[in-house]
This record gives sequence, structure tokens and C-alpha cells, in this order.
Amino acid sequence: MKYEQLAKDIIANVGGKENVSSVVHCITRLRFKLKDESKANTEVLKNMDDVVTVMKSGGQYQVVIGNHVPDVYKAVVSVGGFQNQQPVEENEGPKGSLFNRFIDMISSIFTPVLGVLAASGMIKGFNALFVSLGWLTNTSGTYQILNATGDALFYFLPIFLGYTAIKKFGGTPFIGMAIGSALVYPTLSGLTAGDPLYTLFAGTMFESPIHITFLGIPVILMSYSSTVIPIILSAFVASKVEKWLKSVIPDVVKTFVVPLLTLLIVVPATFLVIGPIATWASTLIGQGSLFLYNLSPVVAGLILGGIWQVLVIFGLHWGLVPIAINNVATLGYDTILAPIFAASFAQTGAVLAILIKTRNQKLKTLSYPSFISGIFGVTEPAIYGITLPLKKPFIMSCIGAAVGGAIAGFTEVKGYIIGGLGIFGVPSYISPDGIDMSLWGAVISIIAGFVVGFILTLIFGGINKEKAQSDKDKASNQVAATKLEQEVVVSPLKGEVKALSEVKDEAFSSGALGHGVAIEPSEGRLLAPVSGTVSALFPTKHAIGITTDSGADILIHIGMDTVQLEGKHFTVHTTQGAYVEKGQLLIEFDIAEIKKAGKPLTTPVIITNYKDYTVNLTNKKHVITGDSLFSLESK
Repeated sequence: MKYEQLAKDIIANVGGKENVSSVVHCITRLRFKLKDESKANTEVLKNMDDVVTVMKSGGQYQVVIGNHVPDVYKAVVSVGGFQNQQPVEENEGPKGSLFNRFIDMISSIFTPVLGVLAASGMIKGFNALFVSLGWLTNTSGTYQILNATGDALFYFLPIFLGYTAIKKFGGTPFIGMAIGSALVYPTLSGLTAGDPLYTLFAGTMFESPIHITFLGIPVILMSYSSTVIPIILSAFVASKVEKWLKSVIPDVVKTFVVPLLTLLIVVPATFLVIGPIATWASTLIGQGSLFLYNLSPVVAGLILGGIWQVLVIFGLHWGLVPIAINNVATLGYDTILAPIFAASFAQTGAVLAILIKTRNQKLKTLSYPSFISGIFGVTEPAIYGITLPLKKPFIMSCIGAAVGGAIAGFTEVKGYIIGGLGIFGVPSYISPDGIDMSLWGAVISIIAGFVVGFILTLIFGGINKEKAQSDKDKASNQVAATKLEQEVVVSPLKGEVKALSEVKDEAFSSGALGHGVAIEPSEGRLLAPVSGTVSALFPTKHAIGITTDSGADILIHIGMDTVQLEGKHFTVHTTQGAYVEKGQLLIEFDIAEIKKAGKPLTTPVIITNYKDYTVNLTNKKHVITGDSLFSLESK
């Protein structure tokens, strides 16, 4: 481990691991909470080669490291055996529109399982292909084992998401897993086995058989396997309940009483409240879709196709399934699910456009399996891992699905069985009396959805706003061969220019972290001072690092000790790894509220790898955004 010795020295000189209550890190420093600060050897720490300085502020003992603090932090946690904490509360999602906050939440929850999700989708798709080609039968042992391998993640998805979701919200991961496990518990799931979903709504819209009760309260059971929203909502509630319980339960029994009460509160609440709400919402959507189709098949196809993927994300698509099953059973065909057949193909077309156009190697690598599984109708890897986080491609795929749905409605496509997904769904539209317009309408609709999703994403998907790693490598190689003559760093803020020496933070004022200037902002808008890649964006949103194409590392730290605000009063308009253009809005912050919280707003703008450059500072005392702040010349 590269920083193992440094970690040992730091721990020893903060008084040993028994003197550490907790340790987190921000963008430049380790932040210890020590039981007794008098036991720390501050001067020894200050004189270490890899330590910039030591500061005491806000009840924290801060060991300033610099840009490589995440690596040092990992070593400290490993050597000290400390609990690996997130660098300040990450459960505080980004501010901004509800849509952006939702996208961030979904992306954070699904990112840890994307690789396995894509692999599982491919296995399911190939297994279906082998059966279709006659290489396997669906009763063979080989098929059953492959099916279990590919389907396990999807079936037990609530357990996986229970872990990632509650971790996102700041709770204990194993509590989230326990809640997810309860939702797919075989005994409870078995009570609904053999009951087609449509029987839940016999008689009246909200009528449902009651299989069990909880403390005399009727429980409406439904299948939670492969669902997303119920476990995410449950994990969110559990994180809040757990946090409250920790504040009121005595420490001596907290270890087992907190999870005990959290599970006893949240699991029954999920079965009693979240399940029925999801069921009723699905029913309303199903009944409304049938009404709409009877009014106008084209309009219904347009709307159903366009919103289908959104319904899938929320688990509300089940409202259409009982109607489709009932139609096939009573009429011999169904027209409700036909308009959504193009949705998976539109999604796959959008992924193909990303695969072709992106220069981001990581994104390209993830697109391959997502495209393959999408062909077979398994689009979760594509949605959660690629198009939804990128936003625009997801919207383009919805438009493609809407076009395909409208065509299906116009040609009055009928599905004669509730069949396979993706390309294996095509036979579902072959009439028992022979091939008719339903099959051709279905084929035309999926081709149209695929082509529209592909073309719109290719043109309007905003794919290459991010820079590929290969491009960065090429840029680095070019810079190594030809030195930068000059690069201008413009002011990211409007306000008064100050020397770094005036900053009330020794790490910045000493110039140890980098060279540059400080700005006392008069407007709460931070723009990009250079074009480059966002190399660091802390969860508390108070600091951002940008690496230019030529390799200069620019750090902007909004205010002093603003990390303690835990993201409050900051709104971020970019993401880590994104490529930003000079002058692009990065962060908005509320000056009045930050001052009210007692935090100075003096903002250093520095180059951290200053030893590679000659830094020429501006003489201006006041600047507006876009004014030259300092220039860099390679040494």
C-alpha cells in the first residue's frame, strides 16, 4: 500500500487509533474527531514530508494532505481499522429540479450493480436465444441453471437495491438487505403464486383478496420480485427511522435494539402501505390506458409508448398486465401491450448511438452488454446504467418509443399471446389464422422505434460533452511532447480579488496547497475558469477541481469551513468526470444563508500542480466572471 507508512505515522501522532472517534476526508484534508486533542503531536505532523499543515477548526483536528487525500484516507482507514465512512453526508442529494435529484438518486443506487446487471441481462437473452434455436429446451437442466444464473439478480433485485439504496440515504446496508429479503420471502411470495395479477382487481377497481393480516390489519399482498420503487421508498424510510432511533436508544443496547425496532417498524409499513399504493396506482393507469385506447388507438399508442419506460422505472406498468391477460383470455387477442413493444427497441437504438459516438471508454465498454441484452428485451442495464444518467438519450428513446407506439396503434396491432421480450416477442403478433397486418405493424413499429431512438440520440443526445479517457491520454501525450506556452485562467466569480495570504486558513494562505488568488464573491454563481474535466467534486458541493486538456489542475474552494454545511445552500450543475467549457455554470450558492451560518465566503482559486508552471497573477482588485485571473506558462 503506497501510503501505508504515512497512515501509520499519522495515526500514531494523532494519539493512536484509540484516540480517534471518527475520521472523514474533504477535498484536501483528513478530518479527525479526537477524544483528546492534547494527545496529538501537532508539530511532528506538520513536519512530515507528505503533510501540508495541521489545523484545528469546528471541533475537528485537520491534517491537510492535498489532492491525494482520498488515497491517504483509504490507507488510514485500512491501517487503523476504522469504519469506512463516506466523506461527509452523501445522503444529501443534489439540489435543483426534482427530476435531476431523482436521476442522481437512481444513478447512485444502481451504479454499484451495473456490471452484474448487464451480465445477467446477457445471460437471460442468450438463454432465450438458445431455446429459440432449438439448442436447449426449457425443461433441460442446462437451461434451468442458466436461467437461475441470469434471473437471480432480477428476481432478488430488492435485496441488492436494499443494500445500495439505504447506503445512499445514510443508513446501515444490512438493514436495507433485510427489508429487501422480506419483500421476496418465499413463504409470502407463495401466497400470491397461482393468482394472476388481474385477480387482484376483481369486482371493483380497488378490490383485492386478503391473504393475511398483521395485528388484525388486512395485508394486500403482491409480488415484489424485480421491483424498484417499493424497496427504495422503504430504504429511505428505514434510514430516517434508524437515525431517529440512534438518537434516543441508550448506547449500551443500541447495537441490536436499533435494527430490531427499525425492521419491526419499516417491514410491516411496507406491506401495509407501500404495496397497496403501488397496486392501486397501477390499476388506475391500466384502466385509464384502456379508456384512452378505446377513444383513439393512435393517441393511446403515442402516449403509452412514450411513457412506458417511465412506468417501468416506478413499477407502475403492472397496471396494464392484468388487462392484457384478461383480453387474451376473453377476446383471443390484446391491443393494450402492443403499443409498448417498440420501447425496448427504442432504448436499444439509443444505446447503439451512444456506443458508436461516445469517446468515453468506460461508457463504451458498458454499452456493449447493454445493447446485447436490450435486443432480447432486457433494458434495465441500458436504462439505469447509461441513458437515464445521461438524461437526453433516455428522453430520445422515449420519443422513439412514442413513434413506434403510434404506428402500432394506427395499424391496430394485436398480440395473440403474452409472449417473450425483445426479438422473441415478435411471434406473439402472429395470428392463429396466419400472418396478418398485426405482425407487419409490430415489425414496422419496432423498426421505427429503433431508428428514431438511434437517430435522435446520435444528433441530440449530447453524448460527447464528456471527454473520453483516450482523448485525455492523447492530450497528455501531446503536452508531454510540446510544452504549454500559455493558458489563461479566468475568474469564476464576480467580486473582490484578494491575495492568498489574506485567506483565514493556513493551508491556503501559506501557498502550500497551490498558487493563485482568492475572491470575495458578490454573486453566488461559480462559472468554469477553464475548459477541462471535472476531476474532483465533493459531495458537500463546496469545492471543485478541474483538470485542463493541457494537464493543469485548478482547485476552487468556496468559502472556509463550508464543508460543515454538508451541501446546504449549494446547487451543483455538473458531475464528476464531466467535461466543462470555460464560462459554463458549475455551482450556485446562497451568499446570505452561508454568511448567516457564520462561514466566511473567501474563495481560493489555485493551481495545485504549480511547480510545473510559472503563475502570473492579475493586478485587478475587482473582477467579473470571464476576466483574466492568472496565466500559466510551462517551466
